[in-house]
Amino acid sequence: MPAAPTAPVPVDGQRTPEPGSPQRRSAWGSLRPLVLRLHFYAGVLIAPFLLVAAVTGLLYAGSYQAEKLVYADELEVSVGDRELPVSEQVAAARKAHPDGTVSAVRPSAEDGATTRVLLSGVEGVHPDRTLAVFVNPYTAEVRGSLEQYGSSGALPLRTWVSGLHRDLHLGETGRLYSELAASWLWVIAGGGVVLWFARQRARRKVRGATGRRRTLSLHGTVGVWTAAGLFFLSATGLTWSAYAGESIADLREALGQTTPTVSTSLAAAGESGAPDSGEHAEHGGGGAGGADRAGGADRAGGAADVGLDAVLASARDRGLSGPVEVVPPADASAAPSAYVVKEIQRSGFDGPDTAAVDPTNGKVVDVLKFDDFPVLAKLTRWGIDAHSGTLFGLANQVVLAGIAVGLILLIVWGYRMWWQRGRGTSFGRPLPRGAWQHVPAYVLVPLMAAVAVLGYFVPLLGIPLVAFLAVDIVLGEIAYRRGKRSYGALDSGTADRAR
Repeated sequence: MPAAPTAPVPVDGQRTPEPGSPQRRSAWGSLRPLVLRLHFYAGVLIAPFLLVAAVTGLLYAGSYQAEKLVYADELEVSVGDRELPVSEQVAAARKAHPDGTVSAVRPSAEDGATTRVLLSGVEGVHPDRTLAVFVNPYTAEVRGSLEQYGSSGALPLRTWVSGLHRDLHLGETGRLYSELAASWLWVIAGGGVVLWFARQRARRKVRGATGRRRTLSLHGTVGVWTAAGLFFLSATGLTWSAYAGESIADLREALGQTTPTVSTSLAAAGESGAPDSGEHAEHGGGGAGGADRAGGADRAGGAADVGLDAVLASARDRGLSGPVEVVPPADASAAPSAYVVKEIQRSGFDGPDTAAVDPTNGKVVDVLKFDDFPVLAKLTRWGIDAHSGTLFGLANQVVLAGIAVGLILLIVWGYRMWWQRGRGTSFGRPLPRGAWQHVPAYVLVPLMAAVAVLGYFVPLLGIPLVAFLAVDIVLGEIAYRRGKRSYGALDSGTADRAR
């Protein structure tokens, strides 16, 4: 007659503590199984969303350079002797495209680059976009026209990739995928870093390791090297999200850290009316709703408009350098307003500065310096630019691509480890339940409170976490009841341990 087992294994396949094993653990010793289980489940269930975000993010990082190749005819021209006045370039664009209204002008930013004249309200162009007309600054030849989206000047290729990364072209519903990925990325990365540094140094080595241990070593090593980038992408990605982003905006407003805007009002000093709508403005245009005065036409009431060239010269005299965008005043039938000249490309952590220029005399009536922004407004601006690959240009885009590749590898290795934990062709079994029961109350209670607060402000972290716990509790109860029937002849203490 076979002997009864001394330590039963429940139906879900998890080993239980041996009788007499020590029950008291250090705080970390109690937390480690909980962190390990959370890292495992979050990695398995959230990884598909992270994989999509990583692949589309990698495509977006490369779209800047791809755009230069695809649209070379529109973006580049041979360098001439001298550039024509911007007003003549705008007139040439209007002659080729008389429909719509000039909403902004981006003069040639460097030798051999075209000028962009942005037209809004053009038939056949999406209302959220403008028609960019590309003009040779040396000859006023119109090189072509393309739809432009966003304050970064994204053309159709980058616009399509950006939409894929942001919402999979599914609109507001699709944005939930990217917010879910951003909400959980820092949790998964943080858990992985904690687990990796808690391992013995000898067990972290890749050289000489085989099988699952080698996969784990590769997974941990790459995870540690990319962790800072993953934390950064998670934090900055949440500023674009639908729900967590709203919480962040409310917090900044409560702290008085919102992004200021330049005053464009000519009727009352200090009255703000700039068309810039903040860091997440997706249009380069706005502001020119009625009369098309970009070329220097007369204003309502007979007052002359000094024109783009004089406005641009005044802004340059006040320190606005590099690539800029000039937004014409609002509709002449409304309250008098100024031109807005704003820098659209930053050099590292400098800028962007903005100036408002009176159209009647070309005098600068207000200047908004980036140095005067509140701290959180600066951090938000820098974070968004770095996340989108514009803060440091090509170097920034290469780093983003490297982080995306690292995340893809981490996900692939994570699933491989799950597979290697199984036998034959089966996936590995999940980690043991009930780890939270061994966490001291003085650690568990504050931890639960912190998680509750985070879950409230980051709902796509909190809601899935509650769902994970609910499903896990139900599955654990089912496994316990089945195990209780299987081990009905055992004493109650053994049955409790099997749970």
